[in-house]
Amino acid sequence: MSRELDRFYRSLADDTDPRGLIPPDQVRRHADRQARTRVAVGALAAAVLVAGTAVGSHFVLTAGATTPVGPPADTPAPPSVSPAQPATAPSPAAPTGSPRPTGSTSRTAPGTSMSAPGASSSARTPTSIPDRAFFDLAVANSTGMTPAFRSGPVLPALCGAEPGGSGVVQRRARTLAFKLADTPKGYVPDGSYRHSITIYGPGRAVDALAALRKAVRDCPEQEVSGAPGVTSRQRLLDSAGYGDESVLFELRRPFLDVNGQPNGEDEVRLVRAVRIGDVVTVLWEQGWEGTSSPRSQVDADSRRAVDAVRNWWE
Repeated sequence: MSRELDRFYRSLADDTDPRGLIPPDQVRRHADRQARTRVAVGALAAAVLVAGTAVGSHFVLTAGATTPVGPPADTPAPPSVSPAQPATAPSPAAPTGSPRPTGSTSRTAPGTSMSAPGASSSARTPTSIPDRAFFDLAVANSTGMTPAFRSGPVLPALCGAEPGGSGVVQRRARTLAFKLADTPKGYVPDGSYRHSITIYGPGRAVDALAALRKAVRDCPEQEVSGAPGVTSRQRLLDSAGYGDESVLFELRRPFLDVNGQPNGEDEVRLVRAVRIGDVVTVLWEQGWEGTSSPRSQVDADSRRAVDAVRNWWE
């Protein structure tokens, strides 16, 4: 307690009853106790405030590390754009529908070309020839005679050339007779065919038809075997529209009477070879008792022969 306070206290004691005042020492101790209490309470409050702040900060930091704070659920997030690459517009939608498969094919009309000349179908070339590969005559042309399968030449001789070619894998041939639509039933046939089907190795059918064309060109005339002095003349004819490619030629010679002498007319034989891939079918019209080959009938049966081959192995 300061000296001034002690002096004031003594003056006050002189003016009042000394017994009603608390002694200065007690006042001093009481004041010191209150001061210590205020200091302790202040320190405690500060400690509580610091502890609360630390706990709160720890709670906030811990919560932020485990549960990120994001925008409300109904707020769309902005698009993320890489700083190294600018945002681009979405690609246009692909057109609907699918293109027609490239391997799809359609049946070609009879007598039309199935593919470009020279194309090889070796990947699908057969190795045997069944009976169904041979065509049937139209009902109006049927004689009722059963075709006969037999070996022998499938093309006429052309100045000694062998235009059949090499690379033959399989070959079958038959002979069949036909009649014209207006020939009455019971009459002799109007003609006959030597009909053959030959399977060649890859690409060899093309060579065979090329060799046949060359053989016809190189043999414009030749003496008829077994008929001394009688000459046969060969020439190529137009033959478009059969299979992948075809060759048509005629053999023309004088018609001989019963005495073996020319009667002023010509006997004509027609031969058509048609290639379908690596297969070649040949119609060699050989006549019947001195008849000549009717072109319209040979054309019609050539188409039937091509259709039979296509239906067999395509």
